[in-house]
Amino acid sequence: MKLTDQQLRFYETFGFLKFPGLFAIEAKHIEDEFEKVWAETDMEDDHKSRSYIEPFVDRSEYLSRLLEHPRINAIVSSILGYDYNYTSSDGNYFDGSTNWHSDQFPKEPYQSLKIAFYLDFVTRDTGCLRVIPGSCHMGDRFTESLNEVVPLSRQNHNEEVWGVHGSEVPAYAVDSEPGDMLLFNHKTKHSSWGGSRARRMLAINFEQRFSDDLMPWLKDLTKKRMNLGYDRAYGEVLLDVASPKYKVHLEQRIAVWNEVTNESGHPTIGSS
Repeated sequence: MKLTDQQLRFYETFGFLKFPGLFAIEAKHIEDEFEKVWAETDMEDDHKSRSYIEPFVDRSEYLSRLLEHPRINAIVSSILGYDYNYTSSDGNYFDGSTNWHSDQFPKEPYQSLKIAFYLDFVTRDTGCLRVIPGSCHMGDRFTESLNEVVPLSRQNHNEEVWGVHGSEVPAYAVDSEPGDMLLFNHKTKHSSWGGSRARRMLAINFEQRFSDDLMPWLKDLTKKRMNLGYDRAYGEVLLDVASPKYKVHLEQRIAVWNEVTNESGHPTIGSS
């Protein structure tokens, strides 16, 4: 399912896409695996606004194989190229609202995106994704003015600068139901407002393959993940079930992980 020229132009202009019912057949299986991973993972409920597990897809054979689904592969390839990298994934339980933010620093010179599956019916006032269309264009006056008010962190200043609550910031609400697939540029400003504690989302992240001149950025990203306590590029289940063909989407991050590990004098891990 390669993206059409119209879909590509929409994504490039507005920074997001919605695919209604694209995974309607698989929706129940995705939900079951989501709940299974949560049940098998020792998580303490700390009553924060977001509880999450990362990596997530990597812990399930079914979800790991979902990465190789032709529809996901074709859509991501249309935007990031056939040799894109799978980055990471997380399973989330949200409680209440999430303030405006973006998932990538504005000045980072590489492309990346997120695929999101909401496992519950969500609307404008019950926690669906909201985006500010076109907020991903670095250097654009509109985007730069947003970056001054809505930085990467969720501690933003929309009320003191614009005089409106975050829920009143002009935006597009992407209503969603199980089986829909959403996709957005990591630099796109997004949020969600309202919703119950049972709001569930599976997020899968991808990035372009890094060219030689961009490799320092990937090394820096790898070091940051190591500093957060991650001990390998990908989870063991994913590495066990990934097909030889799919490993093109894993090999670059594994190689850089091992390179950084070698530089630190520790044994390499996560490569097989």
